[in-house]
Amino acid sequence: MTSLPAPVPHPAATEQRRWTLSSVQDLRRLRAELREAVTGTLIDDDGLDRIAVVATELATNALRHGRPPTVIRLLEEPGHLILDVADHDLTGEPLFDQSRPIGSGGLGLHLARTFATDLGWYRTPTTKHVWAVFTT
Repeated sequence: MTSLPAPVPHPAATEQRRWTLSSVQDLRRLRAELREAVTGTLIDDDGLDRIAVVATELATNALRHGRPPTVIRLLEEPGHLILDVADHDLTGEPLFDQSRPIGSGGLGLHLARTFATDLGWYRTPTTKHVWAVFTT
């Protein structure tokens, strides 16, 4: 397994929207409200779909492997939208599972790496964050 890079991303970005999820049932609301929040930015429909997929995958990972609550923030700075997904499990580390066969799950970070411009993670004293950047 391989780890993600661990820098803190885009400290000057401003928060545009925030969601707190407690279960996978909250993912439908996240996707709908994320689409609403991103509509009107310079992201086209394909980019909107990519952001929705990455948000869903990262949130699902946080809900399954982290500690609640899961907090998703949509951040913005000139030229970029940033998804920041946090959970409260400080012991784990996001890893790319290289050994899992295709079709067995575990592709969330791979999809995020494919669809996002940049991807990484960091810890604060109370949370673990995985972030993905999208160019507008």
